[in-house]
Amino acid sequence: MEMSLEKMVDPTLAEMGRNLNEAMRMLEDSQREAEEEREKKKYARKDIPGPLQGSGQNMTAILQLVQNLMHGEDEEESQSHRLQNVGEQGHMSLLGHSLAAYISVLDKERLRKLTTRILSDTTLWLCRLFRYENGSAYYHEDDREGLLKVCKLIIHSNYEDYAIEGFNVLHNKSPVLYISAACRTGLGQYICNQLGLPISCMCSVPCNTMFGSQHQMDVALLESLIKDDMECGKLPVLLVANAGTPGAGHTDKLARLKELCNQYKMWLHVEGVNLAMLTLGYVSSSVLAATKCDSMTLTLGPWLGLPAVPAVTLYRHEDPSLSLAAGLTTSQPVEKLRALPLWLSLQYLGHDGIVNRIKYASQLSQRLLENLRKLSSIRTAVEDEFNSPVVVFRFIREHLKSALDGAQYQTATVQESTKDSNEREVDDALNRWLGEQLGQLVPTSGVDVVELEDEGVCIRFSPLMTAAVLNTTPEHVDQLAECLKAKIPILISTLQLREEFKQEVYRTAGLTCIEDLNWPGLGAVRYEANSEEPDPEKQLLEMEKITTGLLKKLKELDSDLIFSTGPEFEGEKNCIYVGMVTDNLDVPELVETIAAMGKEIEESSKLLENMTEVVRKGIIEAEQQLQKANEAKLLEEGLLRQIPVVGSVLNWLSPVHSSVQGRSFNLAGGSLESTDKLYTLKAQTSEGTPPSTPTIIHTKHKSPGQKLFRRSSRTSASDTVSETSMGHTEEMEESRSITETTRLESKIEIHQSPESSVQLNGDLEFPGHPQSDGTSNDVKVVHQPSEPAEAEGLEKEDLR
Repeated sequence: MEMSLEKMVDPTLAEMGRNLNEAMRMLEDSQREAEEEREKKKYARKDIPGPLQGSGQNMTAILQLVQNLMHGEDEEESQSHRLQNVGEQGHMSLLGHSLAAYISVLDKERLRKLTTRILSDTTLWLCRLFRYENGSAYYHEDDREGLLKVCKLIIHSNYEDYAIEGFNVLHNKSPVLYISAACRTGLGQYICNQLGLPISCMCSVPCNTMFGSQHQMDVALLESLIKDDMECGKLPVLLVANAGTPGAGHTDKLARLKELCNQYKMWLHVEGVNLAMLTLGYVSSSVLAATKCDSMTLTLGPWLGLPAVPAVTLYRHEDPSLSLAAGLTTSQPVEKLRALPLWLSLQYLGHDGIVNRIKYASQLSQRLLENLRKLSSIRTAVEDEFNSPVVVFRFIREHLKSALDGAQYQTATVQESTKDSNEREVDDALNRWLGEQLGQLVPTSGVDVVELEDEGVCIRFSPLMTAAVLNTTPEHVDQLAECLKAKIPILISTLQLREEFKQEVYRTAGLTCIEDLNWPGLGAVRYEANSEEPDPEKQLLEMEKITTGLLKKLKELDSDLIFSTGPEFEGEKNCIYVGMVTDNLDVPELVETIAAMGKEIEESSKLLENMTEVVRKGIIEAEQQLQKANEAKLLEEGLLRQIPVVGSVLNWLSPVHSSVQGRSFNLAGGSLESTDKLYTLKAQTSEGTPPSTPTIIHTKHKSPGQKLFRRSSRTSASDTVSETSMGHTEEMEESRSITETTRLESKIEIHQSPESSVQLNGDLEFPGHPQSDGTSNDVKVVHQPSEPAEAEGLEKEDLR
């Protein structure tokens, strides 16, 4: 066909032939593809998800999907959720996961040799770094799994027939696990659930109450509990202690606890952030005692900034068969590859790199401690101030006692226990707010809020857990201290003004003070509407409407205060919550504004409701009057004038002036009025509008740029009086100038406007031409007060 087309003389025909062949080929291909698609659909499953349908997706589309899931499609969202710092050592850890997948496909003999080498090297290095001699290692993803495997090992060791008879051997002599009350929440319950043991097998050991640190385990009480359990026929098997409690970073008396465990043949397990100090050259004796324990759990990932590396549990046990039965060792080479990311990262960092990172975190803590010692309003709860990786602090009010006692407790006497409890709740709320603010202002510091049993809510700075990941620097620590220093005056001012705000609300009609001790702010207030609605639901809806409008108006004001509806779940309903304040807050003005706005909203709401009823009645009355007017018109004009054609002829021959008057509805008075007054008033205003008299609006004096509810300074009474008198003098001078200007303008207008409306002695008003010689003396400004009287009126208004 193509040869015949080339032989054609006409090139147009040849081009048409080629296009026809191409079109036929495309139609055949599309038809063939449609048949193949129908054939696939016959055997395709409809329940297969979209991404898995077909022959798969390319690598670019999959990576794009992963990127969208990690960062989000919105650019702003991706900036707010930044990835944490991943250095070169982090890249080695990530490389280890990829190599583990690659190494797992090697032949069995080569894989066995390689995994054995990796596991033995990593275990040896960790035992040398953390001074743990003759130890074995178990690598696990969940940091609680190591303790779980240790518990299984202990049960196998103490109950010989456990592997055969199972839980039947535990019936006669149940095991007891002792866990410090300062340990992680839910740790004991997790162990019992995983082992299938009843909760009664767990015993929580309280901390010291009389002597020693309040975050350390009470050793004397522990020994008493052990003796009581043994007398009841139970078997004490395990004690979990802390080398750095999760909350405050305190270390238990590990040496004394080890002696107690040896005496009663118990297993001692230790965990905590202070175990990282074992790698340093100088280690305190309290932490060094952890090297004698039976097992310890290390979380190297956050300590060294290594992502996705496993936690490690070092332990000592002589029977490898029991370790294998407990799951601490394995014969599967692939499971041994868990240590590969850690094996690569430890070699990359080296001994100096590991020690420097832990020492750097300790130096950051010392830097923050030095800044906190300069602040009298901050109290720290640090065990070792010279070598502690955890700093816990909170805002206190001890220095405010003298200032607050006179202001807060003059009107009522309360019990000391109730007062202390209320103060504790208020302080906890303020410290929680302070911790959240510091975390938002300096996110790279890694501070968080913790709640301790004795101190209450505190702020924790643990650089050993966060500095390597967040890349915290000494400049960030200094910035944290500066932000803390800037927030302390706000906390003090809020505490000092809370009672004044409460008393001012009590004295103001229409407002109710809501006592919410968990609110970190000035307080909460509710506007009580004077509602006569008997239905409580309608009354509640009306109050919600007023509160919503009041909150909207308060937010629109030009002030530094934060108004809200309070906490999302535990807050009181239909209340206005006022946030943190500064010392220059004018509390009476704030309370007065809230009351005035609430009353205005309530009155406008009632006016709108009454207006609806008034308009409805006005429409009915207007209809009745229109009907009466039409009847009167019919009687006056006669029936013939109502016929369209006849009426027009009669009106042309004999016009009739209708007596029907127009009506207007007065919204203010709620009544119908005649329109004659409107026409008369419009005729008068069209003749000439008299000049408006200037008025002076008395408002509180504000400096340019000054926010609402602020006073310039907390001065004494004499200073306030002097400033008030100066303000009165300025207003008197301003009023005099305005009065003189009014006189001059009225005289000029009288002389220059030939058709102006002149008022003589306030009785008659007529247009005329005033005489230039003597008439000007008869012209007076109506209601023009004298200067002394005007000044006295201004002063009374300001005092009011």
